[in-house]
Order: sequence, then C-alpha cells, then structure tokens
Amino acid sequence: MDTAEAGTLTDAFERERRGLLAHAYRMLGARDEAEDVVQETYLRALRGWDGFASRSSVRTWLYRIATNACLTALDGRGRRALPSGADGADGWIGPFPADAADPADSVTERESVRLAFIAGLQYLPPKQRAVLLLREVLAFSAAETGEILDLSVPAVKSALQRARQRLGEVAPRRDDLLEPDDPRARELLDRYMAAWEAADPVAFKNLLRADASIEQAGSAVWASGRDACLQFAVPSMGAPGDWRMTPVVVNGQLATATWWGGQAYGIAVLSLTHDGIVAITLFPDPALV
Repeated sequence: MDTAEAGTLTDAFERERRGLLAHAYRMLGARDEAEDVVQETYLRALRGWDGFASRSSVRTWLYRIATNACLTALDGRGRRALPSGADGADGWIGPFPADAADPADSVTERESVRLAFIAGLQYLPPKQRAVLLLREVLAFSAAETGEILDLSVPAVKSALQRARQRLGEVAPRRDDLLEPDDPRARELLDRYMAAWEAADPVAFKNLLRADASIEQAGSAVWASGRDACLQFAVPSMGAPGDWRMTPVVVNGQLATATWWGGQAYGIAVLSLTHDGIVAITLFPDPALV
C-alpha cells in the first residue's frame, strides 16, 4: 500500500469510525469491547487493502470486517443483560456516553442505542443480530448484507424475519419515550436532580410512574413498581447536599453524572415519558463520571 492508498483508506475509515463504533456497541453491548473492534477493523483493513480491489464500496467492506470481528468476539459467549434480564446472562450491558461519538443525529439513531433496545438485541443469536442491525439500523440492502455475512439473499430475509419475531417476544414494551431535547424531558430531569440533591423522597416519588423500575448494572439488584423503587432508593438519599448531579446524555437518553460526598459515583440513565419516569438504570462506576 502506497502513501496515497493509505490516505484514502484512512479518510474512509475516519468517516465511518463513529458508525462502526455504534454498530460494534449494538452487537456486543459493551463500549470498551466496541472500541477494540473498531481498532481491529482499521488494522485488518490496512493489512487487507491490497486484496480489496474495490470489489464493493469501502463502507460495505469496513462493515464486513467490523461485523465479522464482532461475531468472532461473540463466539461461545453468553449474552449481556441488565439486572431484570440477568437469568442466563454472563455479563452486563455497559453504557454508551454521548461525549464520544454517540449516534444522535436522528430519532432512529438515538432509538438504536437506547438501553431497552440493546438489552433486547442480546437475546438474538449473533448472526440474526447482525442481520437486523445491518438491514434496519444501517439500511444496507439484502444483497449488501449477504455480502457482509456471506449469506444468500433468501437467507438474509429469513434471518431478518426470525430476528424481528424474537425481538418482539423479548423486548420490553415500547413506551413513548421523550427525546433528550424535549422540554418536558428536561423538566423531569431537573426535578429528579433537585429531589436527590435535596434528599426529598416525596419529590422523588412524585416523578415516578406507578410501573417505574430501577436497575443497578453490575449486580442482580432491581426494583419494579413505584413502592419497590422507593424502598430501594430512599435509604440511599442521605442528607441534603450529599448528592451532586449534572446532566449528560447516555445511550440517546437524558442521564445524570453523580457525585456522592464529593466523590465520583457513576451515572443514572433515565427513561422519561410525559407521565413521568418509567425506568432508571444505574451504572455505579466512578470512571464513567
């Protein structure tokens, strides 16, 4: 590969880096693993450039490399989960912070990284997961998807049908979640932060829908229903001023970066509807802050 060819590949890779990272995250459910796949994709592309010979678009070729790297990483591995779906899982879904290439240019892109969608994807066999994402999120044609995965077009169509059916069975209900820029969403977020910073359980209760849930990633701890959420959360409120929060966007959803007693604690991702908070997902990892 000469200097000009290397520059062509690097330019193409940089245009696709963000999308490749999000795709690998959807496939694997973990940001750090996705970053490793993206780096591996670039290295494989450099090594394979001479054999590429423009037989397809560079974009299709890069997604072929990345998708197959994900499938290799998933080989023999169990699914990742949030606590409410932890039975049979061997790992935890991680968050996807917006400050590093969060695909948030459209509603469709934001929905494709929401935690509920990522959790649902983990129930699909890896190749079905890949077909669904390539066809319905990345909008590759059936022929392009077949080229990426070495499948016939009929096999792609069959896999997509099975993936849709299975996702419909295991995915949680689709609430009319508010977008991060919706004024009502920001109002709820502000009230949530104020309730915790003031250690006000009544204010917190008034934000929760009756069917609200709280999940704490990294453990089997979760609560379902407003009363159970309050029993879980209120003992942790402490005194006014113990908690400090600032708004962020994670997985295409409003969230808070949190500090406890002046020390970084983690992030809380909120699923917000016009009726209130329907889900809170906690990631108690100071490194995220």
